[in-house]
Amino acid sequence: MDNIIFLIIAAVAGLVIGFIIAKILERSKASEIVKSAKKTSQSIIRDAKSEGETIKKDKILQAKEKFIELKSEHEKVILSRDKKMAEAEKRTRDKESQVSNELSKGKKLNADLEQKIKDYNHRNEYLEKKQSELKKLHKSQVQQLEVISGLSAEEAKEQLVESLKEQAKTDSMSLIQSTIEEAKLTAQQEAKKVVINTIQRIGTEEAVENCVSVFNIESDDVKGRIIGREGRNIRAIEAATGVEIIVDDTPEAIILSCFDSVRREVARLSLHKLVTDGRIHPARIEEIVKKTRKQIDEEIIEVGKRTVIDLGIHGLHPELIKTVGRMKYRSSYGQNLLQHSREVAKLCGVMAAELGLNPKLAKRAGLLHDIGKVPDTETEVPHAILGMQWAEKYGEKPDVCNAIGAHHDEVEMTALISPIVQVCDAISGARPGARRQVLDSYIQRLKDLEDIAFGFSGVKKAYAIQAGRELRVIVESEKVNDERAASLSFEISQKIQTDMTYPGQVKITVIRETRAVNIAK
Repeated sequence: MDNIIFLIIAAVAGLVIGFIIAKILERSKASEIVKSAKKTSQSIIRDAKSEGETIKKDKILQAKEKFIELKSEHEKVILSRDKKMAEAEKRTRDKESQVSNELSKGKKLNADLEQKIKDYNHRNEYLEKKQSELKKLHKSQVQQLEVISGLSAEEAKEQLVESLKEQAKTDSMSLIQSTIEEAKLTAQQEAKKVVINTIQRIGTEEAVENCVSVFNIESDDVKGRIIGREGRNIRAIEAATGVEIIVDDTPEAIILSCFDSVRREVARLSLHKLVTDGRIHPARIEEIVKKTRKQIDEEIIEVGKRTVIDLGIHGLHPELIKTVGRMKYRSSYGQNLLQHSREVAKLCGVMAAELGLNPKLAKRAGLLHDIGKVPDTETEVPHAILGMQWAEKYGEKPDVCNAIGAHHDEVEMTALISPIVQVCDAISGARPGARRQVLDSYIQRLKDLEDIAFGFSGVKKAYAIQAGRELRVIVESEKVNDERAASLSFEISQKIQTDMTYPGQVKITVIRETRAVNIAK
């Protein structure tokens, strides 16, 4: 028992001693940890202080650099401002100097003006004084003359007027006598002019109002081929040429009707080629019409060349030759323009020779005087001015250009041949039967119908047919649909009603056609 108690006491004592030792050891370890922590904190504090010093130095350097930069910019601004101020001061000084100069000039001018005014007043007083003296002297002289002559001033004036009347009568009789003598000297020349005018007024061929051509065929069977199935061939010909094809009971003949002679000729030649060839269908018709138009253009050039050769005119520009050829297919008041121009050229040549002028130059001006009537496009310029511009453009002499431009008094006559061309133009146009106003107004009305149609968008071709009773309009299928075609017909009819004066009614036919073409290879 005593042993057990002793063991227990020894065990308890051991535990207490162990606990005490553990506490002592733990306290020693904690002390070491504290010391280590203190060392670490001190190291961190030293590092932080070092880093802070470094950052502080960097910031100070940056601040100094920024200060230097701002100071430099500020100095630049100050220098620029000083420079501007210096320039402004200089301009101010210059203006002040200029103003002072102007003021000095003004003072000088004022002084000069005051001096001139003084001189003027002095002269004016002197003149008034002299004038009053002159009046006194004149009055005294008149009184002396009245005393010497025994006549008053009014009586002397009447006698002077009577003597002047007698002298004027004598001078006028002398002038009349000299005028009569001069007229006798120039009477022969004036008589030649009158004789030439009279001779040239003798009628040649008269103007013919012809708006139709007759195409002769071998048999009436050809008419059916020209008309085609359901009329497609004849419609294709009319659409391609703008000429109305009249197929009636007239044996072996087809009528081509159109106010434009060029279109009629194209249609006639195209029909001749189609009938000769035998292949008549829409595609072939368009091909033949295109070739025929080219042939007509070549023929126009050939006609121009023949005309200038016949008249003996040399060195004419090719474009003017072509214009002369186009006159074959134009008319003026029913008179063929080429025949009229040839006639005027011959008249000018004869009259210039009679008057001792250059007949070749006059003939040249006479042929070209109406070239302004055949423009490629419509223009508002008078045909005389347009012809003069063309002649100048293609190198004609100034006398020829002036004669063309002045033959209707559009410009002033500066050349001797200008009145000759004007007179010969009047001779050719005024002789009996040369011109007819009716045809010209009729053709103008048909052209106006076509121009109205071309004024609408989408219109490709427009032809006035049936003597102006129908207007056939061909539109582009890509731009005009069926509904628009119907409304276009109505709009054109309304436009014609409001803008034109015409007899009867005008039928407006709008044609819209769509084609699909492919080629098999």
